[in-house]
Amino acid sequence: MESVHERIRKSFEQLTTQQKSVAKYILDEPNQVALLPAKVIGANTGTSETTVIRLCYSLGYSGFSELQNEIRQSLLFPVIQENVVQTFHDATYDYSDSDDVISFTMEQDMAFIQKTMNGLDRRLFDQAVQAIVKAKKIVVAGGRTSYASAYWLSFALNIVKGDTHLYRGQVDDANYLISEANEDWLMIALVFPRYLQDTVQFAKAAKEKGVTIVAITDHELSPLGPFADVLLKVTTPSPTTLKGMSTIFTLLNALVSGVTQVDRERAQKRIKMYDKTSEQFYPFVQRNE
Repeated sequence: MESVHERIRKSFEQLTTQQKSVAKYILDEPNQVALLPAKVIGANTGTSETTVIRLCYSLGYSGFSELQNEIRQSLLFPVIQENVVQTFHDATYDYSDSDDVISFTMEQDMAFIQKTMNGLDRRLFDQAVQAIVKAKKIVVAGGRTSYASAYWLSFALNIVKGDTHLYRGQVDDANYLISEANEDWLMIALVFPRYLQDTVQFAKAAKEKGVTIVAITDHELSPLGPFADVLLKVTTPSPTTLKGMSTIFTLLNALVSGVTQVDRERAQKRIKMYDKTSEQFYPFVQRNE
């Protein structure tokens, strides 16, 4: 069963302007939606109770009560205290010594990793892993600030899965890749604010050729949201460019670990092969004992 986040993401472009306002409120203020009646939510969004109820129908719910109960159930799971996360958002923190820098940075990373884990739909995560395992060819796309994480993911997947290509933006021949793409392909696209148009447009073109799209991004309504087959949401401190890498890499590491677990036999063979060929092509040194 799809969550309200997935229903909003997939239906957002077809909603009316007023329904979009309510949908954004549901995504951004789930605690309020869990407590307030439809009439108050309508007032808070500058719409009406009727608009809230019509949105529920558009999303496939029998009414506001069903949607509200689902959100209440999702909030029963333990979540990290919001005031702690908000503290970590404060970029004006004054470090008095190096110990404070270490403690603050690592505690911040752990807090947002925990928040991402709590908000992760495990069903969608499993879908992403299965899509990777089944794909005949994988293209990983992520430009500028997302390039480092895209590079690592493509490198790791080539070890445990193979047939993975890193899209390098303008350096690559996008026309050739799209012309070769088909429904057996998978694209993993990473975009975070500020969203790079090249990655989004490349993913759209791939989608039109039947390629399955797994989006790794910061919000259900990011530019990849409307057409991604699977969306994995990562919550990071701001700015993501400087402070969010550890959270993103943790999710990517979990994806690779998931592929290794599901396709264990083939992954283990490929890892052994990688170690063997690495010794043939790359010089290594031993540490001093």
